Amino acid sequence: MSPIRIATIAHNTIREAIRHKLLYAVLVVSVLMIFASVLISTLSYVEGTRIMQDFGFAVIRLFSAATAIFIGINLLHSEVDRRTIYTILSKPISRVEFLLGKYAGLVLTTWIMLAALAAIFLGVSLLAGAPVHAGHAAAMWLIAVELTIVVAVATLFSSFTTPMLAALFTSGLYVAGHLTQNLYHLSMAADDPGVQRVGVWIYRVLPDLELYNVTVQAVHGLAIPAVEIWAPVAYAACYSALLLLAASALFARRDLR
Repeated sequence: MSPIRIATIAHNTIREAIRHKLLYAVLVVSVLMIFASVLISTLSYVEGTRIMQDFGFAVIRLFSAATAIFIGINLLHSEVDRRTIYTILSKPISRVEFLLGKYAGLVLTTWIMLAALAAIFLGVSLLAGAPVHAGHAAAMWLIAVELTIVVAVATLFSSFTTPMLAALFTSGLYVAGHLTQNLYHLSMAADDPGVQRVGVWIYRVLPDLELYNVTVQAVHGLAIPAVEIWAPVAYAACYSALLLLAASALFARRDLR
C-alpha cells in the first residue's frame, strides 16, 4: 500500500469536491443560517449571545454532516457511474488504496468547509459582542473529529449499495449515533435483563456521536476536561478504522461492471 498513491487520490478527490455545486449550495445556506442566528438571539434579552452561538454550532454540525454524507456518496458513485474508475484501477493502484484516498480526500474537504464556517462563526460572534474562548475551539475540533466517523460510515455504505440507500442508511445512523447514550440509559433503567443486554449491544455497535457535542460547555463558558477532548479522538480512530476495513473488504469484492 503506497501513501503516495493514496495522497494522489485524496488530492484529486478534493479538487473534484471543490467543483461540486452542492458544496457551494450547502455553504451558502450555512452562512445565511449563521447570520440568521443574530436575529434569533434577539428573542432573549438575557441569553441572546448564548442562543446565537448555540444555534450557530447546531448549523455548523448539521450542514457539515450533510456535506460529508451527500457529497461523499456522490463522489464515490460518480467514479463508478462515469466508468472513470476503470481508468484509475488500470494503473498500479489497488481498490483499497482508491477507497482510502477517497476517504482522506472527503475528510479534508469537510474540514476545509468546517474551517470556513468556523471563521464566519467567529466573525459573527465578535461583531455581536459574544465571548469567544478556548472552549469554542475545542467544540469545533470535536466536530471535525466527528466528521471522520460520518465520512467513514458514508464510505462503508457507498462501497456496496446505491447512492440513495447509502444516503438513507448514513443519515439514519448519524441520527441514531446522537441518541445512543439516551437509549443506553433508558435500557439500563429497565427491569428486564434482556432489554439491558440489547441496550448494551446497541451502544457498542452504533457510534456514540454525542461524545463530540460539547456545545453547552462551550457556549456557557464551562471547563472542558482534556479527557473529553482527546478520548473521543481515539474512539473515532478505532471506529473509523473498523468501518474502513469493512468497506475495503466489500469494495474489493464488488462487481463494478
